Amino acid sequence: MKCLLLPLLSLFTLPAFSAETLTIDPNHSAVVFSWDHHGYTNPMARFEKIEGKLVLDEDLSKSSVMVKLAVDGIHTAVAALDRQLVSAEFLDAAAFPDITFQSTKIVKGPMDSLKISGNLSLHGVTKAVVLDGKINKIKRDPMGKETEAGFEAMVKLNRADFGVNKYFPNTAKELTVHITLGANSEG
Repeated sequence: MKCLLLPLLSLFTLPAFSAETLTIDPNHSAVVFSWDHHGYTNPMARFEKIEGKLVLDEDLSKSSVMVKLAVDGIHTAVAALDRQLVSAEFLDAAAFPDITFQSTKIVKGPMDSLKISGNLSLHGVTKAVVLDGKINKIKRDPMGKETEAGFEAMVKLNRADFGVNKYFPNTAKELTVHITLGANSEG
């Protein structure tokens, strides 16, 4: 009976997959950052124009991610603050229209945790950063039509490191950035 069962089981076993390129879905993605506003509050802003690619490999160390955020897509729910953040005083969307992140290394840890190293380009400055990430879910259609993936990540940045250093006391230098990325293939 064992000899007959093994060949049958092999028919239902999915083969290992090769690298697949997924497109970041802006409708299921968010990049939100917050900062200390003189100790009174922690305002938040969101980038609403997100695009990018995720090359997903079965061996996650061979995977990569590239994300581009349009600076003029920032939204704080305060129109005057939105205008100020995209002005030359802060992010200067006219001179630096995009913020980009390109991974250089991905290391999978316990419990689906990730360390995602890469280069962040913001306000004309590129710096190496490490994001603390997590795999939410990776699902492959058994018929090979589509792959969907979801990830979370977080990083703390000092905006002065990127030349964005106007109007802040020491408490407002640090930004906490939360990232949710949903991506899918076009099956």
